[in-house]
Amino acid sequence: MSSRYHPLLELTSAKMKEFIREPEAVFWVFAFPLLLAVALGFAFRAKGPDQIPVGVVTPAPADPAAARAAGALARDPGLLVRQYSTREGREALRTGKISLLVEPGPPATFHFDETRPDSRIARLLANDALQRAAGRGDPLPVSSEKITEKGSRYIDFLIPGLLGMNLMGTGVWSLAFSVTTARSRRILKRLVATPMHRSQYLLAQILGRLVFLFPEIIILVGVGWLLFGVSVRGSLLLLLLTCLIGSMAFCGIGLLIASRVKTIEGASGLANLVLMPMWILSGVFFSSERFPDAVQPLIKALPLTALN
Repeated sequence: MSSRYHPLLELTSAKMKEFIREPEAVFWVFAFPLLLAVALGFAFRAKGPDQIPVGVVTPAPADPAAARAAGALARDPGLLVRQYSTREGREALRTGKISLLVEPGPPATFHFDETRPDSRIARLLANDALQRAAGRGDPLPVSSEKITEKGSRYIDFLIPGLLGMNLMGTGVWSLAFSVTTARSRRILKRLVATPMHRSQYLLAQILGRLVFLFPEIIILVGVGWLLFGVSVRGSLLLLLLTCLIGSMAFCGIGLLIASRVKTIEGASGLANLVLMPMWILSGVFFSSERFPDAVQPLIKALPLTALN
């Protein structure tokens, strides 16, 4: 057999051309992670804390108690003070326009939803501001040091998660759909009649995926470094090796899915069933430590958790 037409080379070439000729696949593999990283990186970039909107009940325009309370709250840089009538204030709180509604009193009454973190923070800040305005002192002096370091920002957490998610998605989807499509169109049946070995077909599927592995890593990590200063703290070779092993693991999952279904719809459903828990639990957009201790063993057993 001529080496020019070796089955492995021809199948790998066909797999690569199949990928390149699908604009949707190119978008989801290369463009989508970049757009997501840039959008979330700018949305959660290092900046001062946002002001929390709070309302002060003002029964009359010249009410002195409401004016004093509003002035005391306005001196806190973390609060954005607005004045409402009682009815308007309760409506603003109900619709989420404000996080806290303050009735000056005495006694001062705080209306807030304790299930909302911003409301709890607003309640603490408002209480502190009003108590200080009433003459409260602090018996214990404290000092604060604000630190913003590369490595502790949200974008530093996000880039590895997006890289892992991308390796998982493309590894599973590309193989699961490719093999299932070939089976449903009876292409596999025709290929078996050629001088191709089954191992060559499977290896070509994996090689066709791995060819685009390094551009994925370079583009996503490079954009993170250029736009946000996200650096690789460690060996680049180890990073590439880790991504290679992770990609191979998800290629294996994709092949396993393709071996159990006969239709594209079945492959889509089974792939979503496998991938959805990892998208949510494996620490892509937020830390997996947020989940209860009872499910931590399950989370740590997920492949994407280990890769991230």
